[in-house]
Amino acid sequence: MKQFLAILTILACLPGCEQNNTATSVGNPLLVALNDPIIFDSLTAEYIQEAFDTSRTQLSGLIDEIVSVPDAEKSFENTMVKLDDLYNDLSNRYALVYLMGSTHPDSTIRETAVKVRNDFSIMFNELQLNEDLYAAIKTYSQSAEARALTGPKAKFLEETIIEFERNGFALGVEERGELKKILNDLSTITNEFASNIARYQDHLILSEDEMEGLPEDYKKSHRQEDGTYKVGLSYPDYRPFMQYARSDEARKKLYIKYNNRAADSNLEVLDKMLAKRKEMADLLGYGTFAQYQTETRMAKAPATVWEFETKLTNSVKPKGQLDYDQMLNHKNDLGLAGDKVNHWEFSYIENLLKTTEYGVDEEVVRQYFPIENVKDGLFQITQKLFGVSYKKIEDASVWHPDVELYHVIDNGEVIGRFYLDLHPRANKYNHAACFPMRLSKETDKGFQIPTASLVCNFTEPTADKPALMTHGEVNTFFHEFGHVLHNMFSITTLSAQAGTSVSRDFVEAPSQIFENWAWNYESLSLFAKHYKTGEVLPKDLFDKMLAAKNLNSGINTLQQIFYGSYDMTLHDKFDPHGDKTTTEVLKELIDNIVLYDYVPGTHFQAAFGHLNGYAASYYGYLWSDVYAQDMFSVFEEKGILNPEVGMEYRNKILSRGSEEDEMTMLIDFLGREPNDKAFVKSLGLE
Repeated sequence: MKQFLAILTILACLPGCEQNNTATSVGNPLLVALNDPIIFDSLTAEYIQEAFDTSRTQLSGLIDEIVSVPDAEKSFENTMVKLDDLYNDLSNRYALVYLMGSTHPDSTIRETAVKVRNDFSIMFNELQLNEDLYAAIKTYSQSAEARALTGPKAKFLEETIIEFERNGFALGVEERGELKKILNDLSTITNEFASNIARYQDHLILSEDEMEGLPEDYKKSHRQEDGTYKVGLSYPDYRPFMQYARSDEARKKLYIKYNNRAADSNLEVLDKMLAKRKEMADLLGYGTFAQYQTETRMAKAPATVWEFETKLTNSVKPKGQLDYDQMLNHKNDLGLAGDKVNHWEFSYIENLLKTTEYGVDEEVVRQYFPIENVKDGLFQITQKLFGVSYKKIEDASVWHPDVELYHVIDNGEVIGRFYLDLHPRANKYNHAACFPMRLSKETDKGFQIPTASLVCNFTEPTADKPALMTHGEVNTFFHEFGHVLHNMFSITTLSAQAGTSVSRDFVEAPSQIFENWAWNYESLSLFAKHYKTGEVLPKDLFDKMLAAKNLNSGINTLQQIFYGSYDMTLHDKFDPHGDKTTTEVLKELIDNIVLYDYVPGTHFQAAFGHLNGYAASYYGYLWSDVYAQDMFSVFEEKGILNPEVGMEYRNKILSRGSEEDEMTMLIDFLGREPNDKAFVKSLGLE
């Protein structure tokens, strides 16, 4: 079901009410009534286990409600709506368990959540293979009422049957039993893959000389009592080090460590995951797992994806070669040895090139992006565009002191709730993502208000400075908040069609579009202000940033093509039982697509988390960016802060979830067929 998938991709008050920290009528904070607040302060490992046990106990009764209705009395309300209710109840609990397994600081709670989310996954597998449930829905689909359905209702019924049949109901009973075992095994394997990445810890101990070139703030935050420096593998540690460290050897060491995260465990786990997915595809009659995955996406088939990747590679490679030659020339100008650019040199040379040729010093740029200003600016822009306001809830019950809770208010009513968990800590999910917690849905007790968490790992404040964001982090913040808004503005009747439950190769478009506001001076001038003086980001500095924006756009796009091609190759052209390893595939694709050499002894794939949730779907990042840039062209034409365009976008794209086909919604908003002109322009290829 799509609401389960939306949660894998990543509790509100009744309209007009406010958060409070009083205990709910149910002791377990994961088993609260509709729109009751979640009291994270009272969460225990025992409550997490109880949430699953309660769900397991209730499941058979919920299924009986649907299947016991006599055939002649089956209706959309007592069959399809009840099915959506069932998945919604289970998904609400699973979403919180998944989030706690990724973010909670208490190891007992976190580890229990990781175990229980695997149990939930297995339970969902059983649901998807429930023959009585499928028979009830199939019977209803043949009724006169069902045949007369239109719009979102007809779409939900059709897609539900398709999903059941893709889950094995074209198979015999014995084969369905095999499929159930495969799906259960896959749940365990994929959870293990994600957990190994999340808990992996490593670092470098470096001398004063090896830290040469790093900003003083960075050095101060990493200095140990003995005078050495400890640099870990979190993004706020890794990225600045690769940009500024003058020691080529130290950068190489950190690069190798970074690209071996979880390699001690996940290379074997990945092999198991690919083998199980191939086994599943074979059993269901698909040639490859990629065929299975793309069948219900916008692309429809792997051949379409390969055509897209090949065409884009051919378009981008000349720009990539120009980028590479520019980098190599600058390396030579700097007097650095070698006749090629190594991957661990890339960020360092790029940063120097930005500074010397474009006059863009990222350390200077950061001073205009204190995180509170960026947050306020993001809020100001989106509130103006979409006619809402955000209210921070003071003393909210949260899972860590850094976490903040906000209500989204429209015409005096609370229509959504989101949490911000923005800074890194040990054992926390180590990238940036939106975690849906509740999806929009009409219930017999009222409207279920959507709730989501934005989990990031942005630079932390120091003793004498606020958290100063790189412009790349600003871009990420805007991107991920786009996912939040996709959930917040959802007003769907069914949770299966809510928020981010769109096709996986479209789901990034509503987030990618928001990166454009981080690259527009009109919007940046609202919040990009020096942390000491309050001076607005100078226009001439912005112009230099803009001029440098497409520096290495060819190389960076080729990198994205490589990620998508690697993912698709493993799921469409790779034999997990053959002699070739995933590392050999990695090396071949690096040689064929990107313009730097594979670094022997590295295993990037072990921590490529998208091989989990985005299996055979990573291509969607570039695919959806075509649509994102096309939609932004409407704002460019009519005003990037134009609330009329903002409301059109909210009403025609964000609020609809997957109630309509994605292409239909795009054409409705654009007023025409989409094209790739804006995307090509965004890469500087015109």
